[in-house]
Amino acid sequence: MTETAIDAAFRVSQDEPDDNGLYLRLLERIMDAELFLLLSEEPEKDQIEPHLFEMDEGEFILAFDLGERLAEFLDSPSPYVAMPGRRLVEMIAGRKIGLALNLGVAPSEMLLPPDAVAWMAETGQEPPELHEAKLVGIAMPRHLPSGLMGALDPKLAAMASLIGEAHLVEAEFADADHALLLVLFGVPDEARGEVAAAIGEAVKFSGVDHARLDVTFLAEDAPSRAQIEAVSVRIELPEPEPLSDPEPLEAPGSNPDKPPNLR
Repeated sequence: MTETAIDAAFRVSQDEPDDNGLYLRLLERIMDAELFLLLSEEPEKDQIEPHLFEMDEGEFILAFDLGERLAEFLDSPSPYVAMPGRRLVEMIAGRKIGLALNLGVAPSEMLLPPDAVAWMAETGQEPPELHEAKLVGIAMPRHLPSGLMGALDPKLAAMASLIGEAHLVEAEFADADHALLLVLFGVPDEARGEVAAAIGEAVKFSGVDHARLDVTFLAEDAPSRAQIEAVSVRIELPEPEPLSDPEPLEAPGSNPDKPPNLR
């Protein structure tokens, strides 16, 4: 079976168990993934009832990062629902329920206790800070923290269809403040909030102490583009996959703006 993003992040974190940044990267991959949640009965409209498992560590719901893994775990057909991992942890956070992932069917099997689930949900919901500052100069970045880049690259790759180009520069502001600045070209206005939130999440899960990354959005034909390209580090993005036809029916959890509710 193909190695998933969660498998890869889990393997790397196991190789370096003392590296907290790698563990945080694993949690972020769980939030980014589509998870298949086992239910105790068929969903009704926007209401679902996850199957709860009693373990020594407490109550857990059971989810898998591939539909094939869910099928392999089950002895017979059972109801389930697919939803983004971040919606899943938000749904159970604060209910003293943990998340059991890929149990018995993958090397990345793990138990995330309720406090870990609550921390993931809380951290993922923190909005990025908005501020205005006058930019007075840009230069080639002097240092790119490896932990930050490791968190940023997959997040930008996942949003390649929304981004024209991505560049990193060292920015100097009018108040003498300096910061690493991510310049994104061609992001539609309506998607900028979503993109900024995703980048902010990557920074928080990077494991880099006191990490800061400013983000600005520019049009493809911005007058400053040539100047930025001359001194920047360009982040290569994959070619976006063609969009598939939308499904005619919407399953519970498939719309991030309408997460399902627990009964």
